[in-house]
This record gives sequence, C-alpha cells and structure tokens, in this order.
Amino acid sequence: MSQSPIDEMPSLGLGTWQNTDPAACADSVATALEMGYRHIDTAQAYDNEESVGDGLEQADVPREDIFLATKVWIDNLAADDVVSSTEESLDKLGVDYADLLYVHWPAGEYDAEETLAAFDQLYDDGLIERIGISNFQPEQVATAIDTADAPIFANQIECHPLLPQEDLREACADHGVDVVAYSPLARGEVFDVPEIQEVAEKHDASEAQVSLAWLHEKDVTPIPKATGEEHIRDNWASRTLDLDAEDVATIDNIDQRDRKVDPDFSPW
Repeated sequence: MSQSPIDEMPSLGLGTWQNTDPAACADSVATALEMGYRHIDTAQAYDNEESVGDGLEQADVPREDIFLATKVWIDNLAADDVVSSTEESLDKLGVDYADLLYVHWPAGEYDAEETLAAFDQLYDDGLIERIGISNFQPEQVATAIDTADAPIFANQIECHPLLPQEDLREACADHGVDVVAYSPLARGEVFDVPEIQEVAEKHDASEAQVSLAWLHEKDVTPIPKATGEEHIRDNWASRTLDLDAEDVATIDNIDQRDRKVDPDFSPW
C-alpha cells in the first residue's frame, strides 16, 4: 500500500471530543494547524467529522503534512459496518485516507477476528495508513496484536497525572504500541493539584503545560481538546517545557487518582 509522507505520529495533537459547534470546531482545527499542530484527532461518535474536515480545508496546510485520526464507534464494528462507516467518515472529513483509524472501544459489536479483519482490509486498500485501538486493557492489546495482520500502531487511553496508567503503558511498550492520551488534563482538574501548581510556578508555566510535558516525559502523545486560540497556543508551548527529574518525581508521587471516562461498557 502507499505510505503517508508522515513517518511518525506528531508528539502533540488537537483533540476534538465535545467540540460540536460546527464553526467553533472548524476554527479550532484551522487555528491549530496554522499554529503548527500536525496531529488532529476525531471520532465517529464525536459527531463533528464534517466540521473537522472544514477546518482541514480552511487551513493552509497540505493534507500530506497532517496526521489525521478518527475512530469507529462500537455500533459499527461488524465487518461490513467497519468498512462502510469508515468510507462515510472519510467522505465527511473530505479526505482519501486516514493516517490512523482506531477501534474506539472493545465493546458493542467488537469481535477481535471480525473487526480487525475489516481494519486489515481498509489498510490493504489504502484507506487507512495505521490501525489503532482505544481503551484496550493489556490482555486485549495482546489479542489484537495476535489477531490483526497489520501492526497495531497505538492504543488511545485516558492518561494524565491523576490516572498515570503505569501497567497499561508498560504493556503497550512491551508490544511496541504507542500510547496516545485523551483527557490529558483530567478535564481541567490538573489546574487544582498542588504538586502540579508547584512545578508550574517553578517553570513560569501553566499547569496544562506541565501536565502535557509530563506525558511527553513518559513517551505518551497527548491530544488535549482546546477551542480558543489562547488554550491552543498554551498547550502548544508544552513542547518546549523541559521537566527535570525532580519535577517528574513530584508529579509521579501524586497520590490522587481520578478516572474521568468510565462508561458501563468499559473493559475495566
């Protein structure tokens, strides 16, 4: 199959979950891309793929320079539905291929053999460049790797200083699977954590930048949602924030734990 010009996933992305106002969503995507972001994440369930596509079109950035990810919802994981819904997603996004397509959850119609065979078909047909999984636990990661013909590229999970996911990150690393973090700011809760405030003050940085930089230190790719230019720019600045070992240890030692996304069909 043809390969995307992007060899590696950019280390910071723009998340678009709950960004459902069409104009605001398109503007945030275009703003991020014009600022330098090259990784955009959406999903069928976000109901904003058309708006994301509008943002891609607005930005003066070539398609081949953008790492675009979307996800197949749990109702569409039967083989035929995987293919047809992905084709619909690409049409809404206004693109010929996705750089990364995730199984959104191992739930609903998910059957490893059937679902991943359909993902393999999309991969072989050049409609997707990489296969991803999302919200998969260690045993499900291993099964997906054993089942799919194409490599499993990434597992997108909730991950932030209040949910560091050490065991799951280690399992993914053992299998050579990248980790992408959604809700990397714990839906804003990191702003109120004293340890993160302390590190932010030390570096004259925001708590958001500290949390994102901490994820970078863990070899995790965060995809924070942001709509306004100020927040998009603040998150972008995390790329140049260097945390020292003491900073990382301070954050590692936070004993508060808080999972923000916990639906009834979750695998944990």
